[in-house]
Amino acid sequence: MTRCQALTLAFSVLGLVAAPVAAADGPAPFAQQDGPGVLLAPSGKAGPLRVVALPASGGDDTVLATIQAKDGQVLTSLDIRGSFGIPMINWTLGGDSLSRDGRTLVLGKTQPTSPSAFLVYDPRSFRLKQQIELPGAFSFDALSPDASRMYLVQYTLSKLGDYAHYVVRAYDLRTKKLLPGRVADRTQRNWVMNGYPMTRVTSPDGRWVYTLYQNGGDGYPFVHALDTVRGVAHCIGLPMTGGIYNLELALHGSTLEVHWRSGRPWYAIDTRTWRLSPVRSGGVAWLWTLAGAAAALCASVLGLAVRRRRRTEGFEQELRGLLDEPERDPVATGC
Repeated sequence: MTRCQALTLAFSVLGLVAAPVAAADGPAPFAQQDGPGVLLAPSGKAGPLRVVALPASGGDDTVLATIQAKDGQVLTSLDIRGSFGIPMINWTLGGDSLSRDGRTLVLGKTQPTSPSAFLVYDPRSFRLKQQIELPGAFSFDALSPDASRMYLVQYTLSKLGDYAHYVVRAYDLRTKKLLPGRVADRTQRNWVMNGYPMTRVTSPDGRWVYTLYQNGGDGYPFVHALDTVRGVAHCIGLPMTGGIYNLELALHGSTLEVHWRSGRPWYAIDTRTWRLSPVRSGGVAWLWTLAGAAAALCASVLGLAVRRRRRTEGFEQELRGLLDEPERDPVATGC
């Protein structure tokens, strides 16, 4: 694909935001091209901007482009050698590779080949801040709020194609060094990271990143709580077997809620003590869900009754009009 063709695709990126995507199971796509990219805060008269990565040269190279979110107009573009994209947590959830101040964007290789490579850009000026190359298979995980530290997932690859087993590592973007050791829950030394990320929520200050994982084996799913400032983590197992595709996370103060997409609560995690507590189905959230459903049903029944009454009144009025009309002789018409 030529550079011109790649830029032409940018006009259709906005439509990709709502496009259907594959299920969020199995290994993550590492980094994505042709996707919705990342959204930058409004800048001047241009309004909100999107930074997207597009394939070029038959997929061997990359075009990084800034487009206007409102109409897809390409404002700036940059040619990059190699296939890079916006990091993804899974097939449906983008990564947090844009810093909170909007001045740092991390790109990753689209294929998990060794050595791994990452590019760090200023997303507004497209100035290359840093180029990182690491031996082994790594993918992006998170950034600290000040973008001084990057967290990576290093795949152990105990067997060919096994991307379910991994450890979390920290990379210091200031000293440009991969920090020794792994970021793990020190209270559970035997805990093995094994699974695939399903959904994620981040604290308002960007410090804590909570990710729900589907266990890759026969174990329980778990929530991985990562403190991106101190570089520590906690793992909280959820007593459940089977798929967790309909579960979501929500953060309310110091309470991390694990609930179903319908809104029905399931478990609550106290992020101060990491205590896991079941939420009774008769809780406030569930009552609100039932109340909403009941209100919708009542409104539907009431609306049907009103429509039937109006229809009956119309028939009665039409009948009275016919009875009040004077009698008329029939008129014969020809064919």
